[in-house]
Formats: sequence, C-alpha cells, structure tokens
Amino acid sequence: MPFVSDALLRVKPSATIAVTQKARDLKNAGRDIISLSVGEPDFDTPDNIKKAAIAAIERGETKYTPVCGIGPLREAIAQKFKRENGLDYKPSQTIVGTGGKHILFNAFLATVNPGDEVIIPAPYWVSYPDMVAIAGGTPVAVETTMEHGFKLQAEALDKAITPKTKWLILNSPSNPSGAAYTRSELKALTDVLLRHPHVWILTDDIYEHLTYGDFRFTTVAQVEPGLLDRTLTMNGVSKSYAMTGWRIGYAAGPEVLIKAMDTLQGQQTSGACSIAQWAAVEALTGPQDFIPERAKIFEKRRDLVVSMINQARYLHCPSPEGAFYVYPSCREAIGKKGPDGKLIATDEDFVAALLEAEGVAAVQGSAFGLGPNFRISYATSTEVLENACAKIQRFCASLS
Repeated sequence: MPFVSDALLRVKPSATIAVTQKARDLKNAGRDIISLSVGEPDFDTPDNIKKAAIAAIERGETKYTPVCGIGPLREAIAQKFKRENGLDYKPSQTIVGTGGKHILFNAFLATVNPGDEVIIPAPYWVSYPDMVAIAGGTPVAVETTMEHGFKLQAEALDKAITPKTKWLILNSPSNPSGAAYTRSELKALTDVLLRHPHVWILTDDIYEHLTYGDFRFTTVAQVEPGLLDRTLTMNGVSKSYAMTGWRIGYAAGPEVLIKAMDTLQGQQTSGACSIAQWAAVEALTGPQDFIPERAKIFEKRRDLVVSMINQARYLHCPSPEGAFYVYPSCREAIGKKGPDGKLIATDEDFVAALLEAEGVAAVQGSAFGLGPNFRISYATSTEVLENACAKIQRFCASLS
C-alpha cells in the first residue's frame, strides 16, 4: 500500500485488542467463551460520579474545553498528587488527555527524535514499544525474570542506558505481570538514574490503588525528589474508578514538557470530553472509600486464580502485588501436544489451543515481550474465574 506512512509500518496491532475481538467474534458465532483478555474492571462507575456528569450536562457544560483540561480538574489533579503522593505540582504543571494512552503517546511524540532510545522493562504493556516507534524512537526492551518478580534490576538498568537514552518507562503495578515496586526497589533504580541526568522518567501509575496485602504504593518522584524535574507522573481514572469508557487520563511534570504536550494536543484532539472531565473532578475529590473495598475483592480474586493456576499441570504462577493480572509461565507445556494433536511450540500456540479447546481467551506473553507466559485478567466475577480456571486445569491435563 504505497499511501501508508513509514510510521504506520512500524506499528503492530494491539494483541490484547485482537484477542478480545476474536473472543467476541467466537461468542457471537455461538461458542461458549470466557474472555480473560481485557484489562477492564467489571465494577460500574460509582453513582456520585455518574450524577456529577448528569449535573454537568444539565448545567450546559457541553462546550470546548481548554486543551490542557478544565481548571477545576487540573486543580483536583494537583491536590490528588499532593494528598496521595506527597508531590507538589501546580495546576499549570498538569495536563488532561483522552485516556492514559493519549498522555503517553503525546509525551513521546513531543520529545522523541529519530535515534532516541526508550528503555522499557519486559514484560511490558503492548502499546509502549509501538508508541515509541511511531514517534521515531527506538524501544529498548530490558528483560526481567520471574525470580526477581518481573521487576527491573538496578544493574540491568545501568547497563541499558546509553548516550542515546531519552526515557525510561516504569509501570507499577504492572500490566501484564501485576508486579509492583517497593520503595527500596524504586530507590535502587532512582540511584542509577541520578547518575544519568540526560534520562527522563515516565512513570505509569494507572493501577496505583490496586495493591494488596501490606504493600504500600510509592512513585518515582516521591522516592527521589531530585528526579522531579525530569519525571512525568501519569495516572488516570480508568482503573481505580471503573471509568474506562469515560477516557480521562492525566499527568503532571515540568512545565516545559507540559507546554510541549499542550502544543501537540492543540493540533491533534484539543480538550478531552467536557462531561467526562467534570465526572473526573468528582472522582478525584469525592468519596474514596469504595476504592479499598473493591481492592479487597480484587485481592480475593487474585488469590483464587493464583491458587487454581498453580494446581494446573505444567503451569507456574507467581502472586503479584497489584493490578488485576497474573502472568503464569507455560514453559513446561511447550513441546506438548494439544487435544487436537497439534504441537504447542510457543505461548501463542498455547493460548490459541486453550481458546479452541476450552473457550477461554488469554493473551500470549510474547505480545508483552517476555515468554513463554500468558496473561490472565481477573477483573471479572469469582464464579467466572472459578469456571475459567477449572477449564485451564482441564486443558493442561489433556496435554500429551
């Protein structure tokens, strides 16, 4: 296709969206399908947030907004960072986008030049490398290990940094592994970053409130204030507030970066949906008590899934600190044959055979840059999870 740009040729379709759509198509064709592929809370948006959106409509808040976001939301974002993370940002240092993905995309497009490198710990969210590639940069994947909890180690970070490194992306808790960095683990990384003043840090904190047990969330600029002036702290309302479809992400950082992203967004989408922004104001400033209540439910689901997956033949599943994903290894299943007699040579073969045999949709680890593993989202009911995990156990028992 001669009319397609070079930038588009660098992009792969999202594996998570592809698997979710395949599961949807099979379901529409009459198959009994359980989809564990989508990263979306099954809870509804809280009523007070929905009512705030309705009130905004009735007040006539239906016009274009400033590109960076409405004043009350930017103020609420600054207050949130101060209240929850101990970070001092002015509203002018914040920006609102159409989802967290929009924020990330604009940050790279506004700063990355051809030849610039962006360090991405693997396994990583599928969109990170493609965002970097679209911007003309070079994604540099640094593999982590299950033994280290899928967390980037200081020595590996130091080794990966070159004079061309522009950004490091840190996602904690992580999609796809659920791994979350403790304060001391972050401190080891920030000590390295202090020695490399040309490297900027993009911290994706979208799963901040979904942590379990005694784990306490911290973010990079909170752990090392000396990095505040080269850190973009990204968050959003999608996961914590069950507002995925409202499409509101936000970030705070140095004004020079925020202004650059504002300039880009002004020629791209302009401001995010006005109604969704007013709903986000209520999300950030209204009652927060439902968040730990829902996190407790997610924690119970995590424990159920980890237990049942570890009872499956050939699978090994660590217990993550946060998010709503597990990332089991299927290494011992590689080389086996599925119920249909086909060889399972890769983790992609494994999830394809699982979907065909048992109607359970998961995403292959190779899509996240590290396998042979697969990602399961436990953002669904206990009943569905028990059924799905029993099917996974049955599938693994059938391998020969």
